[in-house]
Amino acid sequence: MTRVKRGYIARRRRKKIRLFGSSFRGAHSRLTRTIAQQKIRALVSAHRDRDKQKRDFRRLWITRVNGVIRENGVYYNYSKFIHDLHKRQLLLNRKILAQIAIFNKKTIFMISNEIIKKEDCKKSPEII
Repeated sequence: MTRVKRGYIARRRRKKIRLFGSSFRGAHSRLTRTIAQQKIRALVSAHRDRDKQKRDFRRLWITRVNGVIRENGVYYNYSKFIHDLHKRQLLLNRKILAQIAIFNKKTIFMISNEIIKKEDCKKSPEII
């Protein structure tokens, strides 16, 4: 049988894998089979951690808003505050609320005071 020269095809495939693993340390950046395994592992971790990152940021925003609300004597806790925001149909998501809480605390107090006033107006019976 005659010899078949496959040329650069396998080399191109390995070169792509090596470019991906160039930032790894040790054998993980030098050995083709190890690079391939680490590439799979890295992509799995990246996929999993994208979802985890969303959860972590949401927890951070909730903590920031809760801290500002409880800090200066507003009687709300976080869950009541969010519940009343939704009842009033004030559509502010947690990210925006957290930014307001950090950069402009007075605005959070204005929002909470408006909610408290509306609650008090509904609870007190009017005498006619």
